[in-house]
Amino acid sequence: MSEAVYEGGCHCGAVRFRARGAALNAALCHCTDCQGVSGAPLVAWASFPVEQFEFTHGQPKVYASSDKAERQFCADCGTPLTYRRHGDDSLDVTSASLDDPEALPPRFHVFTRERLSWVHVSDDLPQFPGWSHEGP
Repeated sequence: MSEAVYEGGCHCGAVRFRARGAALNAALCHCTDCQGVSGAPLVAWASFPVEQFEFTHGQPKVYASSDKAERQFCADCGTPLTYRRHGDDSLDVTSASLDDPEALPPRFHVFTRERLSWVHVSDDLPQFPGWSHEGP
């Protein structure tokens, strides 16, 4: 059996990446930080071990979005690409930046306590008021 490979990149093509192996998690995040950096009401993420992720073309800009984490994005077009908490051995990749976002559908919602009042969730996915490292 061959190892799964997920490729993706920013909207303009200046930055490309590859993740190998099974995703650790796939979630929809409703936190206010994700809302602020994306300009969207929620963000879909897929998590991978850091050692299974690499940039294959170009280099993203790094933004310290808090004292606990950093995000990477394309400096040319602004596409959000990754999120990583300091010290974690995994990082989150924005699912919509994958070449095939359908390959990693979300498994649960996180930070639903910060969900915007006009966002109505109609799926049957588990919902967590904060972050669950284990998922459902």
